[in-house]
Amino acid sequence: MKFAICNETFRDHDFPGTCAEAARHGYTGLEVAPFTLGRPETLTTADAEKLGTIVRDHGLETVGFHWLLAKTEGYHLTDPDPAVQARTFAYARHLAELCSAMAGGIMVWGSPQQRTLHPSWSRPDAEARTIDFFQRLSPHLAAAGVTIAFEFLGPAETNFLNTAAETIALLEKINSPNVRLHLDVKAMSTDTRPIPEIVRASLPWTAHFHANDPNLRGPGMGEIDFPAIAAELIQGGYDKWVSVEVFDTTIPPETLAAESMKNLRAAFPAD
Repeated sequence: MKFAICNETFRDHDFPGTCAEAARHGYTGLEVAPFTLGRPETLTTADAEKLGTIVRDHGLETVGFHWLLAKTEGYHLTDPDPAVQARTFAYARHLAELCSAMAGGIMVWGSPQQRTLHPSWSRPDAEARTIDFFQRLSPHLAAAGVTIAFEFLGPAETNFLNTAAETIALLEKINSPNVRLHLDVKAMSTDTRPIPEIVRASLPWTAHFHANDPNLRGPGMGEIDFPAIAAELIQGGYDKWVSVEVFDTTIPPETLAAESMKNLRAAFPAD
C-alpha cells in the first residue's frame, strides 16, 4: 500500500521543510492543500512544476490536491448564480492544470461550505447543476490526467451529499472516468452503516482514501477499528494512495505523523 500525508499537517514548516518531514516519517506521497501555496489563482503551471520538483527531490510523489475551495471567496459548486458557477468552473480547471504540472493525479472535492444548499434552492436543480459542472469539467480533467475524487461529508458539515450511496448515485449520472469517489474514515463514521461495509460496497468507485479518525487525529488514534477497514481495502484489491488527513492542532505534527505511520504499517503488513 502507498502511504501519503497531507501537507498542512506540518504547519510550522515551509514547503521544502514539509517535504523533508513527510519523507523522514516514511511517507512516499504528499497531498497538498492549495491554500498553503499562497493564492492558487496567481500560480502558473511553471510555478507548480517547480513545486513538483521539490517534492520529487525529497523522494516523494505528488498525490494531488485536497481542500480545493478552503479559505477562498466567491466559489461555490451548487450556487445557481451563473457568475459564481463560471468562476468556480474556471478555478477548478486551473487547479487541475496546477495539479498536473506538479505531477499529481487526484483532486479531492470536499469543501462542505462551498456546496451546502441554501434553504431557497431546489435540491434537484442543485444536483443537475453539479452533474453539468463535472460533465463539462471532465474533458479538461482527462487532458490534465487528473481525477476528481468526490468526498461525501457528514450532515454536521453540509446538507449536500452525506453518504457514499447517494454520492455514487450522482456519480453514475455524471458518468465520467475522471470523476470518482473519495472515502474518508471521519466522514464514513457519520453514516448509519458500518464503515467496513461502506468500504466494501464503494471500492469499485473509489479513487482515493483518507485515513483518520472522528476524533480528528490519525488512523488508529481513536476508537475506530482501523485494521478492520484496512482489511477491506486489502481484500478488495485497493492499490491506490492511503493518505493521512488530520485536524487536531493540539497534537504536535511530529506525533501525528509518527503515530499514524506506525498504525498504518501495523494495519497494512508488508508483502
